[in-house]
Amino acid sequence: MQNSEAMGLSVALLAVAGELTQRINDGVVARGFEGLRPAHGFAFARIAPGGATVTELAAHLGVTKQAASQLVDEIVRKGYAERRPHPGDARARLIVLTERGRECTRAAEEAAAEAVRPWVELIGEDEARALRDRLLRIAPYGPIRPAW
Repeated sequence: MQNSEAMGLSVALLAVAGELTQRINDGVVARGFEGLRPAHGFAFARIAPGGATVTELAAHLGVTKQAASQLVDEIVRKGYAERRPHPGDARARLIVLTERGRECTRAAEEAAAEAVRPWVELIGEDEARALRDRLLRIAPYGPIRPAW
């Protein structure tokens, strides 16, 4: 692949990622979850499976611990997450989603399905699944993070 083709691929992937991020965020807000930004969604993606410490969240988002702590303060204040004692480290706090945070995550899943529907209609289900599978081969483990 020549440099210009590689750049074209890079631009297309970044454009799709940016559009998808915005569509999911817009869908979440439209479902009644006010006051959220895409950065919150990236944090929820790390917190949702079983909680995370501020340090883990900072590493996931590619930000400082101070920036992650501010984001956690914000989502706790808005009722999407709470701090709990860490089961394996008495010095640390585990950030977990509240029921509202889990509802918001489900809303994001619905918004994601809605956002990719036009793409599936354009290229077909088989090609969309093949695209997903190829992208997962390239980046199988994430992390899913914003491109600051």
